[in-house]
Amino acid sequence: MPPFISELTREVFRLWRQLHWLPEWAAIALIVVAFVFIGWAANQTVFAGLKLAVRKRDLFWRGVVGRARLKVRIAVMIAAMALAVTVSPLDPGPSEFLRQTLLFLFILTIGWMLVGASDMWAVVYLRRFNMAAEDNLVARKHITQARILQRVVALLIGVVTLGLALLTIAEVRQWGMSLLASAGVVGIIAGFALQPLLTNLIAGVQIATDQPIRLDDAVIVEGEWGVIEEITSTYVVVKLWDWRRMILPLTWFIQKPFQNWTRETSRLIGTAFLYVDYEAPIERLRAELERVCRASPLWDGDVVNLQVTEVTDRVAQVRCLASARNAPTAFDLRCEIREKMLAFMRDECPEALPRQRQLNASADPVS
Repeated sequence: MPPFISELTREVFRLWRQLHWLPEWAAIALIVVAFVFIGWAANQTVFAGLKLAVRKRDLFWRGVVGRARLKVRIAVMIAAMALAVTVSPLDPGPSEFLRQTLLFLFILTIGWMLVGASDMWAVVYLRRFNMAAEDNLVARKHITQARILQRVVALLIGVVTLGLALLTIAEVRQWGMSLLASAGVVGIIAGFALQPLLTNLIAGVQIATDQPIRLDDAVIVEGEWGVIEEITSTYVVVKLWDWRRMILPLTWFIQKPFQNWTRETSRLIGTAFLYVDYEAPIERLRAELERVCRASPLWDGDVVNLQVTEVTDRVAQVRCLASARNAPTAFDLRCEIREKMLAFMRDECPEALPRQRQLNASADPVS
């Protein structure tokens, strides 16, 4: 025991002997209340000084002080109660149990404080980026990294904190050591149980660093088009075009191929196919496509083209290309091109519409 604790204990016992007329429980309660009050007063004084110290500092430190107030108060109260139990005239058995319990809670509170600090760092860091911007590639990149790493750090802090807290209990520590040292059935089951968690944890770190996907990316998964709505520590939520949600594990995006339409930029080239007759005037159709795109607010002014990509035994396949600033706009532009090109062929260029041809062979005259 530290010297100042021993000296404090002797002083408390001396004062308690002067109050021998009090019941033991009353003396213990008086000591606990006194120490808790001293801890509360010290906490108020320290935080008043910290608020003055960080008033002109950056947002991170102001946020840490604001969020840590409750957690630090709980930690100080636990420490004050532990000190009160140590110096109070309790029997050794109950005193040891209470101090062990308070130490367990104190370690958990410290871990809670560290998780809060990491959350505050993420909040302050993400304030620099605007997801509402039209070209939000940089914002999506950093927000994806920060949120995944924030969850990974919180999980690691929680595991380490719980492990350190359990080490303070002799019975649990001995059981844990014997369990880790053994290679029996329990160890194998625990390994299989932890495998999906560790696999997703590693996949989360890979996604955060390599970034095959980011928040708000337009992707095609399992034949469905959608956008990345949420990335957690174990799964990804894809919002499909019809507002359904597809839930996929993190490992899916590491182990299986998929299409990411906004990997490098949000701009896309949309494709619309038309089927026309052999006699269709391709130059007129190409000029009409250019006119439709220039008149549309959905076109970004970059790519527009029309080509014959295939000829079958009945029709010719014409591919219309037009670029747009993002995937939803490209989809709407493709629909507009189909509608207006179809109306153009029906009203002004009917010779471009497919026709059914039949070759009638003349029969030889009967001799």
